[in-house]
Amino acid sequence: MRQSLELFPIGNCAASSLIDEEGRHVWACAPRVDGDPFFSALLSGRDIDQEDASGLWAIDVIDRAKTSQAYVRNTPILRTEITDAAGARLEIIDFCPRYRQFGRLYRPLAFVRLIQPIEGTPRIRIKLRPTVDYGAAPAQITRGSNHIRYVGGKTTLRLTTDMAVSHVVEERIFRLEEPISLFLGPDEGFDADIMSTTRRMLRETTDYWRHWVRTLSTPLEWQAAVIRSAITLKLCAHEETGAIVAALTTSIPEHAVEPGEPARNWDYRYCWLRDAYYVVQALNRLGAADMLENYLGYLRNLVDQVGASGRVQPLYGVGLEPVLTERIAPGLSGYRGMGPVRVGNQAHEHMQYDVFGQIVLSTVQAFFDERLIRPASIDDFRALEPVGDRAFELHDKPDASLWEFRGREAVHTYSSVMCWAACDRLANAAQKLGLGERARYWDTRAGKIRETIEREAWNEKLGRYASTFGGDQLDASLLQLVDVRFCSPDNPRMAATMQAVEDGLRRGEFMLRYALPDDFGEPKTAFNFCTFWLIEALHLSGRGEEARELFEEMLNRRTRAGLLSEDITFDGKELWGNYPQTYSLVGLINCATLLSRPWSSVR
Repeated sequence: MRQSLELFPIGNCAASSLIDEEGRHVWACAPRVDGDPFFSALLSGRDIDQEDASGLWAIDVIDRAKTSQAYVRNTPILRTEITDAAGARLEIIDFCPRYRQFGRLYRPLAFVRLIQPIEGTPRIRIKLRPTVDYGAAPAQITRGSNHIRYVGGKTTLRLTTDMAVSHVVEERIFRLEEPISLFLGPDEGFDADIMSTTRRMLRETTDYWRHWVRTLSTPLEWQAAVIRSAITLKLCAHEETGAIVAALTTSIPEHAVEPGEPARNWDYRYCWLRDAYYVVQALNRLGAADMLENYLGYLRNLVDQVGASGRVQPLYGVGLEPVLTERIAPGLSGYRGMGPVRVGNQAHEHMQYDVFGQIVLSTVQAFFDERLIRPASIDDFRALEPVGDRAFELHDKPDASLWEFRGREAVHTYSSVMCWAACDRLANAAQKLGLGERARYWDTRAGKIRETIEREAWNEKLGRYASTFGGDQLDASLLQLVDVRFCSPDNPRMAATMQAVEDGLRRGEFMLRYALPDDFGEPKTAFNFCTFWLIEALHLSGRGEEARELFEEMLNRRTRAGLLSEDITFDGKELWGNYPQTYSLVGLINCATLLSRPWSSVR
């Protein structure tokens, strides 16, 4: 079986794993989401069904005939049911524990598998084959009477179970005659009855997620899709620091790669300030204030780290690490053999000036939101002002753009607009704090940036905004000028630009980021987030039915887990790019919220 993106994420905001269509863990990292993958089969480049496949955790059912999978409602708990050729059935429950205990959240680096027969007596074999050093070697094994330790990497994990550990070590086929529990977690003793404890963990984890979902203000329509997206966005948070990663994977190519062809393979397991801004924006629309507050803590620490210089990178490690040196992992051949597998991301060295806007836009709500435990203060405003200073200083300077071009720079309209947004929102915050002089100061700066944009980004000959100052190219990010309130949708300039973007970048049902060849040639897949931007633009332009039809089309392109990756082929038949992609799930939530009938319509 070749690798595919038909994967179900599980997690608890500290640990996460991707489980494939056969119920196998094929991607999970330790000790954090950006760490060494101890389940690495997704990027091994090998057929996972091969007898010697490694980097996985499989429950092989002898003479398997049928498999079905679904999440337990309103949770990231996965239920897999497998039937063998004789009709015997079993179920596997996979989850990462998360619930309140001793006055705090219990969310260990741990994975629980509960296996029980449903009908008949299936024969099974458990293959637990972690790797270390990015797939370069298998983890070493030591064993005790009821546990197995997997060592050799930076993190040692311990499997505790109530079944015969020799069955696991020797991968012996045995009859599943009664339920078994497996807890793969920290290298410490499990001083309780494992079956009753893991079942309690399951109950309390289920309760946690269902109560969290109850706090969401979902739209009337497409609720299941929105809830699944919201849960998965939460799984992309590293709660200890508040960071939100762009995706759980590295190096899934943006399109199919021929031998010798350069690959668009990137490591997305880091916190892009841009992506995180869009995530908290979407979840705020659903009322998920907990993630906003946690991310604001991450930003406050980041602003302190930046200090008076105001120099902000586009991304950081989940522990606020500024240096994310990019390298190749030779032990993994890549998704379907389409390497390289990258660790780290060179974009931390880029100049991407839209990030100033994303910091301020993410933070400004805290000056107005009375729900927050810690509302923003004058001290927080003062700490943000150097970010605004940098935005004003650099709003008309060349950068690599939000699309992170590696081979060219220009003054990008989107980056300049986000610099305008930084100054504009600082003026709003100052006004709320009663700082009249600072409000006038930032409002004046925002006005000067607006004048520059209107003069330099407007192409008089073409009658629309261009993606760069003085240029004539299109970029889907121009659609965001409405979202950040730089333009209203009925502004003649904006209306002309929206139509031009659709005409120039739409490929069938889907949207490109840009059509200009970049460092790797012309784009070969569409960018899912941009298609959601198009849906918003269609709705705002009065083309509501078209917007709904295209939204339904995007819903039909999700995996069976109800999720999306970054990219899709022009014919819509296959997803590519890192997964699950926060950008894409944000677009789904935003469009559902925008397009849905109001709740009052059911009264």
